Amino acid sequence: MGMGGGMDDYPRKPHQQNQNKTRLKIFLLVIFTNLLTIYIFTGSSFNLSLSDHTHHPSLWELDPKALLQELNSTQAHLASSNTRIAQLHRQLISANSLLETLLSELGGRLQEPTEPVKPSGFSSVQLSGELKLAISPHKLPLGYAPRVGSDEVFPPVGAACLQFLDELKQYMTYDVGGECPVDDVFAQRLMLKGCEPLPRRRCHPKSPVGYVDPTPHPESLWATPADTSIIWDPYSCKSYKCLIDRKRSKGHYDCKDCFDLEGREKSRWIVDNGGLDYGIDEVLRAKPPGTIRIGLDIGGGTGTFAARMRERNITIITTSINLDGPFNSFIALRGLIPLHLTVSQRLPFFEGTLDIVHSMHVLSNWIPDAMLEFTLYDIYRVLRPGGLFWLDRFFCLGSQLNATYIPMIDRIGFRKLRWNSGRKLDRGIEMNEWYFSAVLEKPMT
Repeated sequence: MGMGGGMDDYPRKPHQQNQNKTRLKIFLLVIFTNLLTIYIFTGSSFNLSLSDHTHHPSLWELDPKALLQELNSTQAHLASSNTRIAQLHRQLISANSLLETLLSELGGRLQEPTEPVKPSGFSSVQLSGELKLAISPHKLPLGYAPRVGSDEVFPPVGAACLQFLDELKQYMTYDVGGECPVDDVFAQRLMLKGCEPLPRRRCHPKSPVGYVDPTPHPESLWATPADTSIIWDPYSCKSYKCLIDRKRSKGHYDCKDCFDLEGREKSRWIVDNGGLDYGIDEVLRAKPPGTIRIGLDIGGGTGTFAARMRERNITIITTSINLDGPFNSFIALRGLIPLHLTVSQRLPFFEGTLDIVHSMHVLSNWIPDAMLEFTLYDIYRVLRPGGLFWLDRFFCLGSQLNATYIPMIDRIGFRKLRWNSGRKLDRGIEMNEWYFSAVLEKPMT
């Protein structure tokens, strides 16, 4: 919000225009009242002046009887005039009192602060405390309104939060300036319900006990962090070894084996088998050397894709949620950039800025069709012309492949540079389950 240019280049603020209109009304009311008073008194003086200029016979021309009649007539006229003047005086006092009341009331309205307007959707509920402070609009300093199109800033809060107001109040219950509750899992459940983004809080997150500095780069890319580097309270495991062993068990956990940096993670995206598994170097050859520089990995687990790209001087931001493990902390401790974001939220990048977007497993048929299409259009939006969308092992049923997903990708407008599909090996034949991988390009024009 730059400050260049004079204020005359911009329209007046809406509340300034309202104040000017109010002042104009007051000014016109004062003028009208004064003109009415002048008219009344001027009319009375004019009538009196007419009577003053009427020819009266001299005292020597009148007989005593006529003189007495003239005196009685003059006295009656004076008494009537005095009565009329007193009446006008009372009317003037009443008008002045009314004017003072109006000025006082209007002046009070101009000076007293207005009640903050609640964000759309919250008008029917009562907000208080930190929740009200966090989501109510805040006034901008004078001079900024013309540049941003509003004299208020509305903090972004997910509209679905209104459906879970009790949970939202619980999330905003804490000691200001104190330690935040350890409620990552609780907050994440709100996010998955659509209450995203959550409001900001004025408290400090709990720090790990015995925290040690992270491993230096580049060793950090493949080093398992110290167990004292994170808060383990929301999770059943209290060590990375526990997470690795848990992933190897038969439980249904997200991102199997991805905490084991010495296992399968070490070989991901190295070899291109000509089928569903693409190698990073083969994908990068689709573009001139050095033109793939920045990108995004959607649902990137523990950040291994970003680590591989970092080895090639490419910066990748990894989105993840802490479902069944401390994914965001693990990514950061590897020296990579995590972004705590669900797949339902608009990507926080300006249009036409990223060179590559990658996603493995997360974008699949578990996402409702309409929601998936919005996501794919958003990926198209943030990619620059000629940018690559690497869709890695998209899972679906065979009947969905040709009927739903291929037409959807064609409808969005991606150009296919590479496409491979195949059955899911463990039970794909019986269940008609398929994977497909693709490298897609946003057209240059």
